[in-house]
Parts: sequence; C-alpha cells; structure tokens
Amino acid sequence: MHPEPVSPTLAGARTETEDTGGRTPPRDTAGPDALARGLDEIVAATTRVRAAIDSVVSGRTGLAEVTVAVLLAEGHLLIEDVPGVGKTTLAKALARSIDCRVGRIQFTPDLLPSDLTGVNIFRTATHDFEFRPGPVFNNVVIGDEINRASPKTQSALLECMEEGQTTIDGTSHTLPRPFLVVATQNPVEMEGTYPLPEAQRDRFMARLTVGYPENDAELQMLDRQETADPLAHLSPVTTGDDMVRYADIVRAVYAAGPVKQYVLDLVGATRLHDGLRLGASPRASLQLLRAAKASAAMAGREHVLPDDVQTLAVPVLAHRLILSTESRLGGVTPERVIEEIVQRTPVPGGRAASAPPPAGSFARPARGR
Repeated sequence: MHPEPVSPTLAGARTETEDTGGRTPPRDTAGPDALARGLDEIVAATTRVRAAIDSVVSGRTGLAEVTVAVLLAEGHLLIEDVPGVGKTTLAKALARSIDCRVGRIQFTPDLLPSDLTGVNIFRTATHDFEFRPGPVFNNVVIGDEINRASPKTQSALLECMEEGQTTIDGTSHTLPRPFLVVATQNPVEMEGTYPLPEAQRDRFMARLTVGYPENDAELQMLDRQETADPLAHLSPVTTGDDMVRYADIVRAVYAAGPVKQYVLDLVGATRLHDGLRLGASPRASLQLLRAAKASAAMAGREHVLPDDVQTLAVPVLAHRLILSTESRLGGVTPERVIEEIVQRTPVPGGRAASAPPPAGSFARPARGR
C-alpha cells in the first residue's frame, strides 16, 4: 500500500515536547489584530474547502461543515453508512482540497498492524535495520472499511490517533502534522465485519452518516459524473501548513465558563441516562469543546456560543454511547438519546455565556454569529 500521488506540500513534522504531548507548540496568536486576521483567513479558507467538498459530494447538508471542523480541531473522523453513498469520496475530496500527502488503506481481515504503521527491514549490505514507514506517515490517512479488519489491526491506530506517533520495535516515530484519520465503515450488521472496540470509537472526534442523496442531488450527480470524475478535476484550495496554523488559532478561541459547564452538563447527562449502559468519557468533553471552538472560528467568531455545542453534540457524542438492552430492543438510537439530552439540558443564559473574552485578552470585540 503506497500513498496516492499528490502535490508535495507535506506539513512539517511535530516537535515532541513534554508539555505539548508531541504536538508542535502553537504559534503566537496573541493580540486582537493577529486573531482578527487569523479568523478572517479561516473563514475564507474553510469556505473554499467546504465548496470543494460539496462540488464532489453534493446534496448532503452539514457533511462538509462537520468534516472541516474536525480537521481544524485536530480530531479524527468516522464515516459510517452502506456501500456506495460516497464515504471514501468525501475523504478523498477533503484530502485533495488541502493539498496534503494522502495514504489510503483498504482494511481486510488478513491485514496486519505492520501494514499500517510500517516495519523494520534488515539490510544485508549494511548489516542494519532500515525502517519502512507505513501509510500512517501521511497527513490524511483514509481507512476504507475499517471494520473489516480484526480488532488487533484496528488497535494499531490507537497510539497514532491519540499521541501523533507510533512505536515500532521500541522506537517511537513522530507523525507529520496535520494528521487526520478518516475511517469509513459499513454497518456492523453486514456480513464479514468486526464492530469497532469502544476504545477505538472514543478516539474519533465525530461520526458522520452520509445517507442517500435527494432525488435532485442524485440527478445532478448523474449529470456531473456521466463523462468525468469530479475528483480528478478537484484543485487544492489551501495547504497543510495553513491548516496547521489555523488549528493553532482555533485553540485560542475563547470559551466562557458557563459554556464549558454546558459541555460538562451534556456529557454528564449521558452517564446518568437510564437507557444507556455506557455514557461519554472525559475525552468526549474535551473533543466537544474543541469542535465547538472550530465551529466558532469557521463562523468568524472569537468566542464559543452554546449553539456551537448543540450543533456538534450528536456527531461528537452519539458514537461513544452504548445502549442498554431495553433501549436497543425498543428501537432507541444513540442520536435520539443525545437529541433528548440537548432538549432537556438548560442552556446557559445571560451575558456570561455569549460574551467575548474579557478585556486585556487576545481577542477582539465580538462580531456576532
């Protein structure tokens, strides 16, 4: 398995430090003018990326927005649906629009962990081992039909997704930045699949369901792809280096105390829900907040609103839940549970929840949603 040929604009490798957990320290985003310019760039760039994705995968409202938010928040994306609805196409469209190195892995039952991470090969000429990196040493890693591989192979991605590195024969190798795993899977009730373990699902920031397009959108797809593949004509609209810089700016977006408490209230409600055997983890709280910051930045705001949290609650939280037997037999879905929790959880009100950062911080005055 080899990377797909793309333009050589690989972002720089991470600089491993104790305080940043292997990530490159954020660039200086202090000062209202710097943040203002950064947000304006994010709005323009993400608008172009979303338009590029929509030009290939049309008729799916919200797919491109959540996908780009996950990229900005430095998370990973799980796309689940039946074959043929555009899961892999969505992942490829994102990769080509940001002009990064792409690695594609077709998961099969006989795939080994070393097929993903790489292997040390003994060279008789030098009497030494040479490391041959696997597909995970790319900026965007497309894992096609991830639930067709054994749990042992699926688990090879755990360290890569959480720590931005992989350890082979006792040696740690840092992965490039940006680093995004876009995994697709077919529903687990289809033949020949292995359900993702809970630890693996929890590493994905969000899960999307592509779904079937509307009739008009599918007709447009037939016209558009009758004589040509739109992916072949998709040009990059930004670079991996820019996405790294934008991710650093997103981390500086302000979240007020009441908004953070709102995130904890939503996640905490999943742990107390009668219809669930397993609620969302503390990692889910952190990833929901980071995704909300990305959503705010894409809207040109330097502060998070409760609306940002509500919009992303289902894609960020639903795939982490395990239903009780009664709920499963009653036809309840995790998405429905999250929607119910969002509806009944009080939204923080007042100026504290929607106010811009306090005076003296790096942010500029609020511009509205």
